[in-house]
Amino acid sequence: TPKMLTRKIKLWDINAHITCRLCNGYLIDATTVTECLHTFCRSCLVKYLEENNTCPTCRIVIHQSHPLQYIGHDRTMQDIVYKLVPGLQEAEMKKQREFYHKLGMEVPGDVKGETCSTKQHLDSHRNGETKTDENSNKETSEEKQEEDNDYHRSDEQVSICLECNSSKLRGLKRKWIRCSAQATVLHLKKFIAKKLNLSSFNELDILCNEEILGKDHTLKFVVVTRWRFKKAPLLLHYRPKMDLL
Repeated sequence: TPKMLTRKIKLWDINAHITCRLCNGYLIDATTVTECLHTFCRSCLVKYLEENNTCPTCRIVIHQSHPLQYIGHDRTMQDIVYKLVPGLQEAEMKKQREFYHKLGMEVPGDVKGETCSTKQHLDSHRNGETKTDENSNKETSEEKQEEDNDYHRSDEQVSICLECNSSKLRGLKRKWIRCSAQATVLHLKKFIAKKLNLSSFNELDILCNEEILGKDHTLKFVVVTRWRFKKAPLLLHYRPKMDLL
């Protein structure tokens, strides 16, 4: 019976699986080492790998010289943590907003739906338009359906400029794009390959500050580690893949 299949588990019993070994707190922006699949907070792991090249848990060598290229955002783990720990996601968002407000900066990825909705509502009244309850209910239902579909429109966003630095490839007609901070370098490779009609996205290298980026890097990771304190947009270059000896 469904009753027999349901069992309550205390959060304490699974804390070891959803906490960071470096800070002992719940995982925030969960990031996994691709070599051994151990997971940590991104900020904790990046700071640790500035001085080390091994996994903090099992001490396996991630990479001799570029360990940061062999870690990746673990969205599934982060979703699990947020669902298991009540109020954690809201508390983290509040901390981020307070941090950006303290610096006098606009909060990246803030949902502006409410502002737009209010503006549209005011504009309709100014134009003498009124909506019936039936239309209003219909729109509310459609909005709710969009929310349920979850297109990640509330994700933190990153503005990017994609420049070509090779005469062997042509530039993009629209080189400025805006996408989720959780998108990876691999997503950008596929996007560029499609726009340039390349046979394979593996033919491309994407660079930031003349450094080749790992395909599993999220754009948020690139901004934090390669573009910190610089103004938007994030400037990335692409070129044909070079085989390193």
